[in-house]
Amino acid sequence: MRRLTGKAKEETLIELQSTTDSQMTDGPAVLTAFRINLHSDESSGNGISSLSEGTHLPGHSETEGLKPNRDTVFFRDGVRRIDFVLSYVDDKDEKKQERRKAFEANLEKTGLELETEDKSESKDQKTYFLKIHAPWDVLATYADVLNIKVPFKESDMQHGQDVHLNWLSCPFRLPDHIMHPQTDYFTYPFDKNKVDFFLINDKETFFPPSTRNRIVFYILARVPYYSEGRMDREKTGIKRLLSNGTYTAAFPLHDCRYWKKAKNTKCESERFNLYSHWAGFLSFYKEQPLNLIRKYYGEKIGIYFAWLGFYTEMLFFAAVMGVICFIYGLLSYGDNKSSKEICDQNIGGSIVMCPLCDKKCPFWTLNSTCLSSWQSHLFDNEGTIFFAIFMGIWVTLFLEFWKRRQARLEYEWDLVDFEEEQQQLQIRPEFEIKCTNRRKNKITQEMEPYLPVTSKCARFIFSGTTVILWVSLIVACIIGVIAYRLAVYAAFASIIKDPLRKIQLVGRFITPQLATSVTASCINFVIIMILNFLYERVAIWITDMEIPKTHLEYENRLTIKMFLFQFVNYYSSCFYVAFFKGKFVGYPGKYSYMFGNMTKLRNEECDPGGCLIELTTQLVIVMAGKQLWGNIQEALLPLMRNWWSSRKGRHNPVNHYSRWEQDYVLLNFSQIGLFYEYLEMVIQFGFITLFVASFPLAPLLALCNNILEIRVDAWKFTTQFRRPVASKARNIGAWQEILNAVAILSVVTNAFIMAFTSDMIPRMVYLYAYSKEASMSGYINNSLSVYSISQIHPDNMPEDYWHDNSTTTCRYRDYRYPPGHEKQYTHTMQFWHILAAKMAFIIIMEHVVFVVKFFVAWLIPDVPSDVKARIKRERYLIQEYLHKYEVERLKLQLSASFITEPQSETSLTPDKHEVVSECS
Repeated sequence: MRRLTGKAKEETLIELQSTTDSQMTDGPAVLTAFRINLHSDESSGNGISSLSEGTHLPGHSETEGLKPNRDTVFFRDGVRRIDFVLSYVDDKDEKKQERRKAFEANLEKTGLELETEDKSESKDQKTYFLKIHAPWDVLATYADVLNIKVPFKESDMQHGQDVHLNWLSCPFRLPDHIMHPQTDYFTYPFDKNKVDFFLINDKETFFPPSTRNRIVFYILARVPYYSEGRMDREKTGIKRLLSNGTYTAAFPLHDCRYWKKAKNTKCESERFNLYSHWAGFLSFYKEQPLNLIRKYYGEKIGIYFAWLGFYTEMLFFAAVMGVICFIYGLLSYGDNKSSKEICDQNIGGSIVMCPLCDKKCPFWTLNSTCLSSWQSHLFDNEGTIFFAIFMGIWVTLFLEFWKRRQARLEYEWDLVDFEEEQQQLQIRPEFEIKCTNRRKNKITQEMEPYLPVTSKCARFIFSGTTVILWVSLIVACIIGVIAYRLAVYAAFASIIKDPLRKIQLVGRFITPQLATSVTASCINFVIIMILNFLYERVAIWITDMEIPKTHLEYENRLTIKMFLFQFVNYYSSCFYVAFFKGKFVGYPGKYSYMFGNMTKLRNEECDPGGCLIELTTQLVIVMAGKQLWGNIQEALLPLMRNWWSSRKGRHNPVNHYSRWEQDYVLLNFSQIGLFYEYLEMVIQFGFITLFVASFPLAPLLALCNNILEIRVDAWKFTTQFRRPVASKARNIGAWQEILNAVAILSVVTNAFIMAFTSDMIPRMVYLYAYSKEASMSGYINNSLSVYSISQIHPDNMPEDYWHDNSTTTCRYRDYRYPPGHEKQYTHTMQFWHILAAKMAFIIIMEHVVFVVKFFVAWLIPDVPSDVKARIKRERYLIQEYLHKYEVERLKLQLSASFITEPQSETSLTPDKHEVVSECS
């Protein structure tokens, strides 16, 4: 094992590049490496040539015209590939030096080869870089341990496709070498003892860089940093060394600059290809090179982009239907008789409405809500019902077709049998370190760490209590926002006090309800962002405290905690407007108050046109605000951070700015980095499914955002982040179950929105049961109840009540008997008819959608038939080829033993004669 150091006294390595050649050609750089050994005891027997001081370099008479090129992914010898890089700053801390010395010595014992770049070679003159190379023996050993699948036979089956429209998809396709960077093979888990069974042409390139860095990181995470003879289980792994500052970074290298191909032909320049064909926004209409993404970043990141791309494709159909529904609302604008009656000066202008709040709110005329009633019709019309039913079916189609796409990727990316490997082989180092108890595994019969039941229960109880506490904090904040809405409404309503004409108008077009809703939504959005920022750290802390056994278990637990919190945080305000606002108001003689009559905070009422337009406002502000803020965070913040950290290095010449330094200044992509990407998209999925009945254009907004999101994420990965450690994932994990739960819940929420938030059901009941002319004429008058002004309690009356003997009653939104009736102010029979119709609609819509959902789920198989055939074909070939291999191997062993036995017998005689002759 040789360790090379940039400025070591024992040896000096000069890596040179011909300036003349580099100027005259764009081809690969010509590198020549020579070692000058200064110790005579090392100048022989080690296979390293030495040069005298006067020896000239071959083909050159002088070295002054040559400059070093350090933009490479190889060791100084130009042969061994750099699989991982560790960086550290030597701050004269003896403990850190001892840790590094012990850790690096243990790395060498595992077979890894190390090479150090001195701090004098770095741009800040402070940072050392330790380059790590895994030779074939190490890769083969750990590929066997990790059951990494490798090719043993080229595939003889054609790829099946769900849709055969090649001529139509040509403009959206990428070049074949980008879409399929590797030949399709049948694969089998690597076995070190059966190397000749596999298709190995070159051992140096047999394992791709993503597999190599995955193996090296597996070693780094488990190698201790205590000296030989000492035993301290907690002193293990690169993660602890990073946390205590012994090393400042640990990362695999990108293979080249993203804007320029590597000069060395051994470099694949896959990063350049990804940037050119995938990360550019002008490629937004092109398909994603999923196989290249998987090859470069690993299956886990590949499956995320596959899911995001498929989700965006399916959003196109939902967006088209939403636009059609919205256009229908525009075209039927002129047929909206309810809005015409509200805006009519003789009808809406003559209806005096009861005050909407105590003291500050005056009586007002119905035609002041003319504009909002027209706006409501755009989203609250007959087409909305069909769109809500369509979205319930669309969700099912999306999830079922994704299962098929996922099954295909599982096979093509060798993930079919990965679940068991994930559980058995991907145990977290933190679990191995912190769990000191050992017990025998019933399956493997080996001792393994475990967490006692008592400790596990205590940790779960503490974790659950913490989550409940934070969810309660969100509920408290939402209650505070509701109290704000109630208090500020009176302020908006009292700005203009004209009793009949311009009353209830803030500015020219904004009503107090709309102004209150917009400001409350903005405040709620700010609270959401603040709570998100705080809770993310709490969720990670309590998940770490639970000590999950595997990486998959860790991510699933964190996913459940974060989504539960985000669900309440983002959707609670929308649930309030959809299902609570305007439902518990009371009536003028008996209003309901928040926290009782003492608070004087009267519950909010909906517009005469319903609360749907307010739900739309709430949804647009929270959803669009989140997407805008998310894109700013994802695009601008990484760019600014990297610019700040690399501002000094950019002044260095290109050849002097090494590949490891270029990657060092980039942002680190954490192990749970994809978690936030999934969370963002699943929250968006909730917005476009749970409340889509209130805003049919939500899928269109989501589609536009996701087209940008794919390219922003691609740009981040290729330009702003260090290369992540490749990791495997069979599917999208716990997010699949969350999507299923949201899909089921969306059917219920949309049914209730159409029944209780929309004004559709009351209009239908009036049209078919109460209208004398079978039209909507008179609906507004029918939907408003009458109350005697003289019976209003003084505490509910406006402070500057104007006395008009001609006006003795006011109207309010409800179905109650008028004053003077024997059942005055109690609910009319129409109220109960409408309630029955609402419940019937909910039951019918839910059953229809659920029946269609389950039928579609049953009809569409989760695994395509051609994938099933390929899996069976591969398993058959594995058995057949293994059998032939073992038979041939046995024949060779038998023939070898048959040949060597006679030779061994005859070879004994000469030896004996030789011994006798020597003795004589």
